Amino acid sequence: MEQIVTKQRAILVLGIGLIAVSFASIFIKLCDAPSLVIAAYRLAIASLFYLIFTRARMGPIWAGFTKSHIKVACISGIFLTIHFATWITSLKYTSVASSVVLVQSAPIFVALGSFIFLRERPSILMLLGIVIALLGSVFISAHDFSLDRNSLIGNLLAVGGAIGAAGYLLAGRKLRAEIDIFRYVTMVYSIAAVLLVIIAVASGASFIGYHPTTYLLFFAIAFIPQVIGHTTINWALKYFTATAVAVIILGEPIGASILALVILGEKIGMVKIIGAVIILSGVILAILSENRGRRSAS
Repeated sequence: MEQIVTKQRAILVLGIGLIAVSFASIFIKLCDAPSLVIAAYRLAIASLFYLIFTRARMGPIWAGFTKSHIKVACISGIFLTIHFATWITSLKYTSVASSVVLVQSAPIFVALGSFIFLRERPSILMLLGIVIALLGSVFISAHDFSLDRNSLIGNLLAVGGAIGAAGYLLAGRKLRAEIDIFRYVTMVYSIAAVLLVIIAVASGASFIGYHPTTYLLFFAIAFIPQVIGHTTINWALKYFTATAVAVIILGEPIGASILALVILGEKIGMVKIIGAVIILSGVILAILSENRGRRSAS
């Protein structure tokens, strides 16, 4: 009985996390600031929160880190920087629906990266998933390009965000198994925050002089999708398999698209619905293939 209650509580918390993450693209669309500034504020505020929280809860942040760990953390932070810089910028050029669907293709690039860098041979089911997801991406991008040529730039940036997320996951796979999750995110978020601030300053962007509403949105982006959303998703891994959580997170494009329709008045359209179904089907096949492979290996 206690296990059932705990499981139900975990489902509720994961649902809250999914809703929180779905608000990210909406807040970014409403935020009247350059994309790099939004990304820098998001990671800077989130990393500051984790620095304080982790230090108070667990002591020294660096405890347990070796030189090898720091090297991997830096690589992970670089890819996370790429993810946020490209994906947040994509929302300036394309719709919420297209952006969040395309950026959710990250598991496909994880599979490709695993094959190229880790020599993990993909199964037939994995390859099928990759092909289906790529076809869905082309389907959405071709339609968006026929309506607005700028949307192709946004869609390509969203795919760049997926590649950045994939690199972040691949680089951090071993590290997260050896380092506590809070120390890990504190380190990686801090590295990404510093890099994003440097890139934003180099681009000539300003961090001051915005409307008070914009600053409120900076904090909302940092705390709701990042601190609350990502933390609850990581917490849920204690009660669900990584595969189950990954499949549940695929609901983000649906939540974000509905919020965009209600708050921003963005129409979803049948083409994007079909494209989303194609991409998410490919991603689910890839995830199921990975899970099957792990069961076979055990």
